[in-house]
Amino acid sequence: MTDMAPVLSYFVDWTPIERAFAAGLVSWSGSALGASVVFFTARVYQRFLDVVLGFAGGVMLAASFWSLLHPAIELSTDYGSWRWFPASAGILIGTLFLHIVDEVLPRLQLPAPGKEALGPPSHLRRTTLLILAITIHNIPEGLALGIVFGAGGNDHSPVSLAAAIGLMGGIAFHNLPEGMAVALPLRREGWSSLRSFVFGQLSAAVEPVAAVIGAAAALTTRAVLPYAMGFAASAMLYVVVREVIPETQASGHPVAATMGIMLGFLLMMALSVSLE
Repeated sequence: MTDMAPVLSYFVDWTPIERAFAAGLVSWSGSALGASVVFFTARVYQRFLDVVLGFAGGVMLAASFWSLLHPAIELSTDYGSWRWFPASAGILIGTLFLHIVDEVLPRLQLPAPGKEALGPPSHLRRTTLLILAITIHNIPEGLALGIVFGAGGNDHSPVSLAAAIGLMGGIAFHNLPEGMAVALPLRREGWSSLRSFVFGQLSAAVEPVAAVIGAAAALTTRAVLPYAMGFAASAMLYVVVREVIPETQASGHPVAATMGIMLGFLLMMALSVSLE
């Protein structure tokens, strides 16, 4: 085993469902850690938020390939020269699903809660829409996490436990600015620090449940696994392209945000390759 042996040893004897649930709790803790900033301040510099969110976006981009798409293609050798098809079909289905969700439900793009809601008209408050938006996008992230850990429980799966843990860390890190993006506006509106923290971290409470559902689905049959992994990858790609990159580039610090994206991508790539 690699240098990750002390970490991996805690997970080796667990079932895929147990690993997925634990991973969902870890990713949830990222939102809790981000939301805890309200105990120290009501504001965070936008440049810092852009860099952190960009870094998280880069991590998710790399994880979508090395933890999801590449293993999905390796699982599709029976398709011959069409082995790209299951992952591609999963991406298209996932993208269509997320697009429909965005069109049906009002939302706020992250991490700028002061903007007007997008999608259909709504009488909900902006903070309510922000919580709703992040909660909805945490569901496919939790599913992606569960699918990766569930895939590792299949016989002859190319998904390593180290890659799954890498994805878990990437999503947890991505949840840091999300927790801030919910808790800080609530604190500025006059909510108490404790109440702002509770609602800030609550948006990621769906991830452990979604992770268990994703793991259970991945364990059902090997034939659908590449499609499920493509679907999970679409969640990562969609959030980064639709939300993370536009917001980090529009807040006045495009160079710093871009450097964050590149550093996050390089770090996740290095970890994914070195821990195989």
